[in-house]
Formats: sequence, structure tokens, C-alpha cells
Amino acid sequence: MLCKVAEPVLTNLAENKLREKMPIETPKGLLQQPDNVSCLQAFGRTLAGLAPWLELAAKPETETKQGTRLAELARQGLDHATDSKAPDFMNFVNTRQPLVDAAYVSHALLRAPRELWQKLGPAVQKRVILALQNTRVIKPWDNNWLLFSAMVETLLATVGAEWQSEPIATAINTFDQWYKGDGCYGDGPDYHWDYCNSFVIHPLLIDVLEHIAKVTPRWSGMREKVLFRARRYATIQERLIAPDGSYPAVGRSLAYRCGAFQLLGQMALRGQLPPTVTPGQVRAALSSVIARTMGAPGTFDANGWLRIGLCGHQPSLGEIYITTGSVYLCSLGFLPLGLPAEAPFWADPPADWTARKVWSGKEVPADHFV
Repeated sequence: MLCKVAEPVLTNLAENKLREKMPIETPKGLLQQPDNVSCLQAFGRTLAGLAPWLELAAKPETETKQGTRLAELARQGLDHATDSKAPDFMNFVNTRQPLVDAAYVSHALLRAPRELWQKLGPAVQKRVILALQNTRVIKPWDNNWLLFSAMVETLLATVGAEWQSEPIATAINTFDQWYKGDGCYGDGPDYHWDYCNSFVIHPLLIDVLEHIAKVTPRWSGMREKVLFRARRYATIQERLIAPDGSYPAVGRSLAYRCGAFQLLGQMALRGQLPPTVTPGQVRAALSSVIARTMGAPGTFDANGWLRIGLCGHQPSLGEIYITTGSVYLCSLGFLPLGLPAEAPFWADPPADWTARKVWSGKEVPADHFV
């Protein structure tokens, strides 16, 4: 399913035809002309979810050829996206939106440094660095966007480029102040009941702290506290998955589909699931979520492009910022594919997740606030 999502984006970008071929759907219908942000959205978000699997060296034999091919397409995409003479040269500076997707590109490079960074030619690396540095002209909103600036600067720091510490410090300190308790952060001073804690906040906080620690110990004291909170949120996420793989359709950005469970998948990828949640039950739960959100009729158009919706084609679920490119954030629901076959996530037998146990009358430990 992940390859089905990624294929049209990476294939067309590698051929310099993404802008030409990708339909741009909005909640009001198809645009006649491509907008100036959707291509970068589709590319960055696809890469961020695909990266752990691309980076996995010990893939099963049946996946190796496919992974090698997609990694090469992704590198060609980075070349074309940053080449001002290429038809698919992407917008990293006009309007505010490119900051978001520059952060997803940065996150992908951190998740697959060997495949997506080290194998790039020096000229392409230089152009990628410049494109990311150019996003500094974009002032982030005073909400989860602070983490996008922090992610870009973290990537720059880890590859040895000129970087700025202030966006990282601002994001880390501000979200510590916005912590509301029981694993949940506010998206700004107020709490919003949506999935932004998983779409953005926890995953970026974890990886910013993880990678910037390789450059400076300045924020190392925050890492355990952030991971403790993330494990609690992962516990909550696992409990939100209903016996049939559905979950509460509340809050904004529901058209990101199974990307809503990025944090649960990330904690599985890191081998840091909470003690009350086993890898086997998370695999079964996430597989069920992916089947419900990605397997519904109407999810893809006749040419394999994603369409707006949560369970099929539901344009009315899209906010004004939702387009074809943005819904590729669903790829973030596939992070555990970066685990080798012998990892407990794959090797353990399938197990019922919490909601299946509870609603079939089985014993389940009581849940507790932290």
C-alpha cells in the first residue's frame, strides 16, 4: 500500500512530469492549473513516511528491488525539486506553506540519511541545503509550525551546514510551556481535540531532540521528559482504534487518513512502545487502520492519485488548506516498515488491540492518567 501511494509521485517527479501530471483537487473540485505548493507537499510528505523503509538495509528479498528503485527515484526527485532549470523545480519560499513541507523533506533526510542524503551528489546536496535555508524568510505561525522551523534547522545542523539555534530553542521551550498533561500538548496556548499531537508535535519534538543531540548537548535534558509524554500519547492512540479499525473522526485534517497514527508507528519503529502495549497488537491495530482508511473504494482516482477523504472520496472533509498534495501525509502511518523482519513488531504473533479486548469481554488493565 505504501508503494501504491508513493509510485505516482516519485515516478512522475523523476521524469520531471509531476507538475504536469498530478491533478490538484481541493474541497471545491479540481483546479484547472497546478498551484504553487501542492507538488512540494506531495513529495515531502511521501518521502517522510517512505524514508524508514528505504533506509532499511535488511529488506526481505521480495522488497529489495522495489526499495532500490524507489530510493533512486527519490534522489532524482530531490535533484529536480531543487534545480531552478527543471520543469518540476519546487517552490520553497513563496507563501508560508513551503516551510511545512521543507520540514517534511528534512524529516525524510533524517530518517534515511544513507539513502536520501549520502548518496546524493555534492551539487544536489548544496542545492537542497540552499532550498532549506531559503525557507527562513517564512515566519512560522505561533503553533505547531514552530516545529517545522526547528526540524529544518536540525537537518541543516546534522549535515554540517550553517544552522540557527533560535528556532530550535523556541520550539522546544514553547511546547514545554504548552504541555497540558496526560501526554497531550496544546497546538498553541489552547488544547485542540484533533490529531495534531501525532501529525506533528510528538514526532517532530522527538526527532529534533534525537538528532540535534549529535551536534550539541544543549537540549539533552529534555529528551526523557518528551519521550515519557510520547509513550503516554501512544497508549492513548492505541486505545482510540476501534475493533473494526476505525477511530473518532474529530478535529481538523482528517483527510490525512492513517497519518493520524504517526506517533504510535514512530514509537514502534523506535522500539519504545509503552509497556501496556505489545508490538503484535500495534501491528494488528495499525494494519486495521490502514485497511479502513486506504482500502476504501474511491481513495485513489483512476490513475492512482490520492483523493480527499478519510474513508473513500469525501471532499467535504477537506479544510481550505487541503489539496491533493497535502493528503500524502497518510504515508506517515507506515513508519514501522523501517523495522527488520526479525523485529518483534513483525515476528510476534498478531494480538487483539485494547478496544477489541474490551468489547469482546476480555480482561484489560485499567487505564491511568500520568
